[in-house]
Amino acid sequence: MEWTDEGIILGVRRHGESSAIVELLTREHGRHLGLVRGGAGKRMRPMLQPGNSVTAVWRARLDEHLGYYQIEGTRLRAATLLASSHAVYGITHLASLARLLPERDPHEDIFAMLEDTLDDFDDASGAAAHLIRFELAMLAELGFGLDLENCAATGETTDLIYVSPKSGGAVSRSAGEPFRDRLLRLPAFLREGEGGQNGWSDQDLQDGFRLTGLFLLRHVLEPRGQGHSDARDGFINAVTRRRARITSAT
Repeated sequence: MEWTDEGIILGVRRHGESSAIVELLTREHGRHLGLVRGGAGKRMRPMLQPGNSVTAVWRARLDEHLGYYQIEGTRLRAATLLASSHAVYGITHLASLARLLPERDPHEDIFAMLEDTLDDFDDASGAAAHLIRFELAMLAELGFGLDLENCAATGETTDLIYVSPKSGGAVSRSAGEPFRDRLLRLPAFLREGEGGQNGWSDQDLQDGFRLTGLFLLRHVLEPRGQGHSDARDGFINAVTRRRARITSAT
């Protein structure tokens, strides 16, 4: 068995004296592990970092075997990103989200979105907005997508500013006003045609993480006996601190 694919490194663990087991999210073969000979050595270590993009050749005698990877780096973004605290937490959290996908099950849209997210991860505010969108995409990929295009009460497609915590459907301003204390807020950057930096207020980012966090916990994590990763809280706190420093400096 042999295939070649694009991949993003999710994690690496040492195996024996010099090898490493590398976990990739690949474009066509999904989340996939393989053994890299010499992967624990100094020469390979800079390339085998979470967040880096690679080309991988996987070989095994049988499809169900762990197999061996031959890996070449294509975009070694980790060295730059890991200099920022929000990126360290963010990459760790993104990897934990990707691990919710079944092993060896292709999810090409998620792969593409993860790659785009990592490519635009240096700016803390933009990274936060990307991560919230990625969490929404993961909910949809796992079968628990939110309907944010139409009002759950009236069918309207405009002025959607709330989300029902029960149904996960958007609610318009007029329909939701009497119940606003019981509804979640839909931040501007998640509303059709209202994206951009004007939507990246502290409140909007908090609302976005509250929205995705509730449904991830209820539908995905708690049924598996899990909770949110510590990296998620670390990322949110790092972004908040970064934004506060920028605000105080202007």
